[in-house]
Amino acid sequence: MNKIVIAIDGFSSTGKSTIAKKLANKLNYIYVDTGAMYRAVTYFALEHNFIGDDFFHSEKLIDNLDEITITFKFNDIKGFAEVYLNGKNIESDIRTLRVSQFVSPVATLSEVRRKLVEQQQLMGKDKGIVMDGRDIGTVVFPDAELKIFMTASAKTRAKRRYNELTERGHILSYDDVLDNVTTRDRIDSTREDSPLVKAEDAIEIDNSDLTIEEQLDTILNLASHNISK
Repeated sequence: MNKIVIAIDGFSSTGKSTIAKKLANKLNYIYVDTGAMYRAVTYFALEHNFIGDDFFHSEKLIDNLDEITITFKFNDIKGFAEVYLNGKNIESDIRTLRVSQFVSPVATLSEVRRKLVEQQQLMGKDKGIVMDGRDIGTVVFPDAELKIFMTASAKTRAKRRYNELTERGHILSYDDVLDNVTTRDRIDSTREDSPLVKAEDAIEIDNSDLTIEEQLDTILNLASHNISK
């Protein structure tokens, strides 16, 4: 069967990763969470005190990019690949609101994007891959056979993110999460390097009122059409 590249882009907290994981499992494809890669770099920056509430030593982060090695290891029990930074499992560490607050500024750095895009393109050279992020269909894989652009209202996305974080035991307010979502939207959409935009040939899916199963069925049908070409 013909293997393709599936690029899923969109705003934060639209459930891109959830859908991409399920899609990859259904198709027996490799799944790569590029957002987790940027979160890993952000976690590294926080751990080394390169970024904080009122400072960002971007030059120090850039100078230390060679010290960052990001890998994915499949967890048989959880059923998905977890993120490792320099050999340490940081899957839960990168899913906090603290990391979310700083990931967009880190992702605006051209040097960071260049390093990660190179890794992402290598991962997809043999196709049979599902990758989600902000610029997969526009920068990483502009020739991807199937491009999806996920969107939903800011309030819907904030509610999803709030529920996800509180279920993990984090104590926070919905307003803080909504503020984080809208701030990330603004930064992601206006940055100079690879801003979040819908590729001309991407299919937009507003999942504000769609279940995960409905989204999965829609994208599977689109994927099947492209795979059979």
